[in-house]
Amino acid sequence: MLMFSFMYLSGVLYFSFKRKHLLLMLLSLEFMIISLFLGLSLYFYNFSYEEFFLMIFLTFSVCESALGLSILVSLMRVYGNDYFSTFNLLW
Repeated sequence: MLMFSFMYLSGVLYFSFKRKHLLLMLLSLEFMIISLFLGLSLYFYNFSYEEFFLMIFLTFSVCESALGLSILVSLMRVYGNDYFSTFNLLW
């Protein structure tokens, strides 16, 4: 269980350090979701709980990643890069 919490915390640290690139932020969010999924699956299999929640969790995480990628593609088409510093032009 310690390994999954280390994976999650390293994803959080990477998310906070690479906050200027949208693609790197999305990748670190996916890493955190994968580490949460691995930890939950180990927890559910250890205590013989119902694993149906894992399918719901995977469904929501896939929807979240598809939405993030669509936002990334639309921003890349409009601005040409994924830096957050160029998005200040919106204000």
